[in-house]
Amino acid sequence: MTDMLTMFVLALLATGAFSVIFRVPVRNIPVCMVIGAMGFIAYEISFNYYASPVIGCFFGACIVGLLSSFAARIFKDAETIFVIPGILCLVPGAGIFNTMAAVLKDDFSGAAEIGVQTLMMAGAIAVGLLTIGSILRVLYSMARKTVRIRDHF
Repeated sequence: MTDMLTMFVLALLATGAFSVIFRVPVRNIPVCMVIGAMGFIAYEISFNYYASPVIGCFFGACIVGLLSSFAARIFKDAETIFVIPGILCLVPGAGIFNTMAAVLKDDFSGAAEIGVQTLMMAGAIAVGLLTIGSILRVLYSMARKTVRIRDHF
């Protein structure tokens, strides 16, 4: 439990630093920090449960996409203000580095193995954000149509 709390705090700080680097408005930085930390904790929980970093990245990206969409509607800002800093803790930078290190050591089979997993993690992030965005867009559209039908009668 203390490991998760430590990871949560470190993800908060990392997301806060990325928010400053990307010049997120000051009023949105705490929200970005929480979104990034929640996405990373979702990654860690699903990684520990499913033993797959790809599935962990998918669920982490889903949480980041969902919370970013809600925050964008609440604060009336662009969703990318919350998504970009929030998703950076999930980016498989170590996998990219290890792939290149294996290539430089002429370990091409190791580089292929690590590289494929890294690409799958990056794809899982994209699919997670896309899935949540699509689901929310359909739900918002249905809600608008319901309100229009109710107002019509």
